[in-house]
Amino acid sequence: MNIYESAEDYLEAILMLQERNGVVHSVDIAEEKNFSKASVSIAMKKLRENGYIMMEKSGAIRLLEPGRRIAEDIYERHQVLTEIFEKLGVDHEIAAKDACKVEHDLSPETFEALKRCVGRA
Repeated sequence: MNIYESAEDYLEAILMLQERNGVVHSVDIAEEKNFSKASVSIAMKKLRENGYIMMEKSGAIRLLEPGRRIAEDIYERHQVLTEIFEKLGVDHEIAAKDACKVEHDLSPETFEALKRCVGRA
């Protein structure tokens, strides 16, 4: 399944916000990612049209199964990469930012090898 990096970032943000707050609204994503409400609105429309999320009448955003799978995969990559970078001595904040940059571009084979290195495979 091909999906743009920005869509992966939005899905990951929704997952993280759901885990932290329970309910997610567009304004929460805008604040979390420091994006405009208009940009988030456009992105949510595209994610909804592609079957990754649904919007409830209350405005709450809920991940659908395809969106949840992508979000969980990206979030796992983020966590593993952050852990590896920190073990290399990188400050947590920098490690997390760098993980965001790398998490989208690794092949599944390379990611599985990295997981084995930190005992997560």
